[in-house]
Amino acid sequence: MTDNQLVEVPDGPEDDKEQTLVAHLVELRSRLVKMAISIVVVFACLSPFMKQIFDYLSEPLMVALPQGAKLLATGVIAPFMVPLKVTLFVSFIIALPYVLWQLWGFIAPGLYRKEKRLAAPIIVSSLLMFFLGMCYCYFIVFRMVFQFIAGFSPESVNFAPDIDSYFSFVLALFIAFGVTFEVPIVVVMLNRLGITTVEKLKKGRPYMIVGAFILAAIFTPPDVLSQCLLALPLVVLYQVGIWLCAIFGKAKDIDDEADD
Repeated sequence: MTDNQLVEVPDGPEDDKEQTLVAHLVELRSRLVKMAISIVVVFACLSPFMKQIFDYLSEPLMVALPQGAKLLATGVIAPFMVPLKVTLFVSFIIALPYVLWQLWGFIAPGLYRKEKRLAAPIIVSSLLMFFLGMCYCYFIVFRMVFQFIAGFSPESVNFAPDIDSYFSFVLALFIAFGVTFEVPIVVVMLNRLGITTVEKLKKGRPYMIVGAFILAAIFTPPDVLSQCLLALPLVVLYQVGIWLCAIFGKAKDIDDEADD
């Protein structure tokens, strides 16, 4: 063998790991781009209806306001920016199933078969329960709370909230109630993973009731009605989670990696 001949050295484990990491990063970037494009496409389709979307979102408050009253816009660009933010939020909610599908496509190859069978129903049910919590908030909570607050407004006070403050308030309650409706999913998941049992969940029910009202006092306005409208579903959904655990029971231990 001469000196000018090159000896090919096979790639080592470090090179394989580096190539695998790069491939994962490329795939992640591709999926993030697809997620962003899906939101932009939905936003582009909804943008001509920004006014109508904001009017629909503000309908529960408008019903509670005195006849002829309107919301206020204290910022110079608020009449444009707030409907735009509302439309962007609605676009994200509509595109959320596709976003989660792309996320699932990225993490699924690294899961065992039994983990996949457990994760897929959790993702679907969590999405449905989050939407259900938002619907409960919009159709029931908003209409009752705004009527309650407007009824306590003195005659000398012009009850006309700012649109930016209204959007922040609505967004916070949407997230709070959406997360609240995830309680049965969390309870069932903890039971299926063997972290807790039905007996422990029943013993922790009194602490859950106290914690529910504490969380409601933190995430809702300082009125009794809105706090009860969040705390009571939280307690009921916790009990529903216990019933589901009693029905389905705890999952068996995951098989060894060789078996999977």
